[in-house]
Amino acid sequence: MSPSLTVPVETPPHPNLLPASGERENWPQRFPKMSQTDIEIVVDDPTAPEEDSPSIVSSGTIEILVCLLLLALAITLGYDNWRTGASWDATGPEPGYFPFYLSVILGGGSLYGLIAALVARRAAAGSFVTRAQARRVMAVFVPTLLFCLVTQFLGLYVASFLLIAAFMRLVGKIALWKSLLTAFLFTAIMFVTFDIAFDVIMPKGPLEAAFGH
Repeated sequence: MSPSLTVPVETPPHPNLLPASGERENWPQRFPKMSQTDIEIVVDDPTAPEEDSPSIVSSGTIEILVCLLLLALAITLGYDNWRTGASWDATGPEPGYFPFYLSVILGGGSLYGLIAALVARRAAAGSFVTRAQARRVMAVFVPTLLFCLVTQFLGLYVASFLLIAAFMRLVGKIALWKSLLTAFLFTAIMFVTFDIAFDVIMPKGPLEAAFGH
């Protein structure tokens, strides 16, 4: 395939905007030519977070919290594997030998990250998440968490139907009938695929029990 060549095309002025005969010598200075390749199209997202939204927590604070959590995990795992046995016996390494030293490595890395985060915190730390960004994250996280809880009582298929319909209607602002129809079709495809075609046991609730499944 031969390489393509882009040739800028100059847009001619509208006939009504042509200058009078006495002003044509000043036309290039007053109205410089612009090629179509110089035109930039900017599409704004009306749902994008506000740029001036206040910060909830800084990046430095999150780094310190993560390092502390990893350090606590390393101490817990290291102690548990040390009790199990972290040395060599007559048959070779004990069950906790390798996990113990992996915990030591994890603890050392966490300490290094913690010290580096504390030292870097003296400088100006950027924002980790703003209030507007947190709202967008919660708009996905909270329904997903509720989906996991509802699955335990109503089953996977009913919970999936509610989740998809709610997302399309409340988050996507899609028409109610389209949201319900899409959620129903997706759930029906899931049921046919897992329960009928592949005979995979999925969490079910009272609705499926009423139909004998």
